[in-house]
Order: sequence, then C-alpha cells, then structure tokens
Amino acid sequence: MTTRQQIRGTRTGSTGAHARPGAHERPEPDRIVPPSGTSLRRLLRRTNPLAALGALAWLVVVGMPLYYLVTVSLRTRADYLTAGPLAPPTSPTLDNYRMVLTGEFGRYFVNTAIVTVVSIVAVLALALPAAYAIVRGRHPLIRIGFSMMLLGLAIPSQAVIVPIYLLITRMHMYDSLAGIILPTVAFLLPVAVLVLTSTLREIPGELYEALAIDGGGPMEALRTLVLPLSRPGLITVAVYVAVNAWNGFLFPLVLTQSQDQRVLTMGLWSLQGQYTSNVPALMAAMTLSVLPVLLFYAIGRRRLVSGLTAGFGK
Repeated sequence: MTTRQQIRGTRTGSTGAHARPGAHERPEPDRIVPPSGTSLRRLLRRTNPLAALGALAWLVVVGMPLYYLVTVSLRTRADYLTAGPLAPPTSPTLDNYRMVLTGEFGRYFVNTAIVTVVSIVAVLALALPAAYAIVRGRHPLIRIGFSMMLLGLAIPSQAVIVPIYLLITRMHMYDSLAGIILPTVAFLLPVAVLVLTSTLREIPGELYEALAIDGGGPMEALRTLVLPLSRPGLITVAVYVAVNAWNGFLFPLVLTQSQDQRVLTMGLWSLQGQYTSNVPALMAAMTLSVLPVLLFYAIGRRRLVSGLTAGFGK
C-alpha cells in the first residue's frame, strides 16, 4: 500500500461510522449552526417594532434639520431659489462660509468661547467642593443649604431677569462678558451640584476610611480620591454647562448692548436681519455655530448617561 493510499484510508476510517477516536485525529472546527425556526421566532418576539419605528422617527426629526443646514449652506442663492429646500446642491460651494468668516462672526465666536470656557471652569470649581461637603458633611446647615440650592431648579431665569439686570448694573458689569457669565453660572450650578452629589454617593465609604487611616485629610481626599472617581459626573456637568452657555440667549440679550460684546446667539440674530434674502449664508453661520455643540456631545457622550444615572440605583 502506497503512502497516498494509507493517508486516504486514514481519512476514510476517521470519518466512518464505526471509527473510534485515535491519537492522530484532529478535532473538527466548530461549525456555525444556523438558527432554527424556534430560535428565529424567539428573536422576532424579542424585537420591538414600535420602538424601532420610534427610533427611526426620532432619527428623521433630528437628522432633517442638520441635513437642511449643511445642504443649504453649500448652495448658491440662485440654486436655493430655483430648486427645492431639501434638494441636494447641484454645484457645492464654500462662498457662503467665506462670506460669514470675513465678517463679525469670528468676534462672536471668540466671545462665546470665552463665556463657555469660563462658565465650565467656574461651575466645576464650585460644584465639586459643594457636592463633597453635602455627601461627607454631617452638619444640619449643609442639608438646609442643599435644599435651598435645589429651589433654584424651580425658578426660571425669565422670572427674575429684572432683578438680575439691576444687580448687574449696580455691580458695573453691564455690557460685559462677566455680566453674562455670572448669572449663567448661578442658574447652572444647582443642576451641577445635584449630578455631582449623586456621583459622589457611589464612592464607597471604605475608601475614605482607608485614606483617613493613612493620614489623609479632607483636602487630600478631595484631590486624590474624589476627583479621579467622579470623572463621569464631571464630564456630564461640563457638557451640560457647555451646551447651555453656548446657546444662551436671554442674558446676552438683556445684559449686553454693544457689538463688541455680542455672542453667537446675538450675532445670528443680527445676521438674520443682515442676510434676510441670503438664506445660504445664514445657514452657513448656523452650521459653524452648531459644530462646537456637536463636538461637546461627541467628547462626553460615553460618560453622559453614566453620569446622569449615577446614584439612582440605590
């Protein structure tokens, strides 16, 4: 018997019905078994058609405005007037963006960035120590102060805009970026403290005790323990403050007057009157103003849900 016949006989014998597993047999690779009819029925039962339709409808509601902004901003005025509003651009152009960037848009963008960054830093610097004191403090005044702070959630800014205007003018901050930042931080602080309080309650008390045994004080616990473990809550608060400060309109409208202190929302309002007949240019300005908000969400979307739901499982 030749070597080829021996190999063929070995393969035939290993797959036969009466063959016994030998030492030289190789195990067959795992085969992907297609799901049976029962498994398909179970899979179809687990799917929720109403939820899928709702998600699709929500995607259309959110995606259509973004599609309209981008497509119209890339079209010429003649193309926008002749074709439909949702038609794709026949000859895309960036002239609208050049027109917007050569105007006052850059100043508005810088002012908005200053207000947003300073508001984020101020809210985080105030909210984190306050939440730490609420979680670890045992004095009754801390609980009373926390309850009084939560009352700010029930008071809209529109209801107290006149007292805010009087306070800002008495403090000689009218028509300045500081006059926008202070009330913005004040109205965003209660939500930030609430979110960070829920986040810090997730930190086990044994970690504080271990740090205290090693000789660490409250400030060291705040720096080495609370700050690293509260990162999801901090990112959530930063995204929340960034979106609200970037899109703020009431405080810039009432507390500023000159063109040098305008932010993007006020700038878009003025551009609406300047580019009344030039809708593509206005859409280009709005697209540029929306991009940072989308960037804020893209950076913090992974931590956003975990930060908002922290503490609710207890």
